[in-house]
Amino acid sequence: MESEYREDILGGFIPHIQKPDRKWYATVFVLLAIIGVGLFAFVYQLYKGQIVTGMRDNVVLGVYTVNFIFFMGLSYAGALIGGIFHIGGFSWGRPMLRMLEIVTITSLIVGPIFILVCIGRPERFLNLFFYARIQSPIIWDVIAIVSDLFFCVVYLHFTYIRDFAKLRDYPNLNIANWRKKFYKIMALGYNDTKAQQRLLHQAQNIMAAIIIPTAIIAYSLLAWLFGMNQRPGWNNSIFAPYFVLSAVYSGIALIIIIMWIYRKVYKLEQCIKKEHFDFLGYTLLLLALFYGYFSFSEYITEWYNSAKTSSILLAKFWDFSEYGFMFMFSNFFAAILPIIVIGIPQFRSIKSIVITSGLIVFALWLKRYLIVIPSLETPYIPIQDERLEWVFYSATWVEWALTLAGIAFFVLAFVVMSKIAPIVNVSEMEEKSKGLKFFYKTRK
Repeated sequence: MESEYREDILGGFIPHIQKPDRKWYATVFVLLAIIGVGLFAFVYQLYKGQIVTGMRDNVVLGVYTVNFIFFMGLSYAGALIGGIFHIGGFSWGRPMLRMLEIVTITSLIVGPIFILVCIGRPERFLNLFFYARIQSPIIWDVIAIVSDLFFCVVYLHFTYIRDFAKLRDYPNLNIANWRKKFYKIMALGYNDTKAQQRLLHQAQNIMAAIIIPTAIIAYSLLAWLFGMNQRPGWNNSIFAPYFVLSAVYSGIALIIIIMWIYRKVYKLEQCIKKEHFDFLGYTLLLLALFYGYFSFSEYITEWYNSAKTSSILLAKFWDFSEYGFMFMFSNFFAAILPIIVIGIPQFRSIKSIVITSGLIVFALWLKRYLIVIPSLETPYIPIQDERLEWVFYSATWVEWALTLAGIAFFVLAFVVMSKIAPIVNVSEMEEKSKGLKFFYKTRK
């Protein structure tokens, strides 16, 4: 039986907040270097044009669009899961709430950037706002992304207010004066009175209730951009729920990885316990079953379709000289491996759950790739007298450099945010948690 959950959690974060160590600076330097290479690739692409990418007249979308769909899925997953945890009052999920919201906001920033680098003339992006046509599903997606980003930023700030107030009032906090002023401003005069607690809780409830349907609608709109197209592999009525399910699936897998990293770095065994990994692992198991069902429904529909292009598309998934390995990998590690690792107790551990989560995240990225690229490489009418590199897509170093830069920016956001304030909601964690008490009673 473990001792009562300790209340002074903030004290464990203070050394990390006060003065970053050499490892922190080294990490930031490496991430900025990767981002710098990505910026060089972007400037090079602007100067040379889209010809430096693998995209051509036939395959007009590439890795940029795959990254956009993937990061948007992570963002909506973070918003949806975080909102459900808050509205549902799942006290055991408190350590994950702030991580989920940071995932949401960072992904909402990184994802659209890939669309900016995908379009050949990024300066024309503002035309989406100046000359928008509400009939276009693209405009629906723009409105959804902007709205979701605004709501999530406000909600994240609400979750930080109590901790900013604690840092503002923390005795002998050895930080620069500008950071003290920052905490004072961001705390909004919060003094932890009963009235302020009630108002803040109500505000969080309202924002959580808003972002849940916003996230579902926003990612459904993104799915409809594909589903409303007659192209084989895209024209599917289950795309919207399939996209939402995949988003939640990848979001939970990613949050498991983030939890494990912070648990190791900040010694958060008191906050992030084995039960958290077990419970989220069971959730992955359930989602793997649903994901397998949706995948089977998608492919069986395409297989039964009598259209020649659908048969050609499916043949590419089974051809190991084309997409066979990618197809097998994405389906095995996303639909089968979680059932084996998490469903069998002998295989289930924190390390195995984390490794499985990493493979799931990568497999779901590959799934997005299989949605976008093979369909574009399968035209309605066979193309004759055209170069093979125009028909088949292969990403260039420019696209991979920008992809790594987006991932580096995503990681950098967590590295920086962990130095501004604790990565977990300290104020809520220091309160007595019925969920955590339940865990203590069940541990032996």
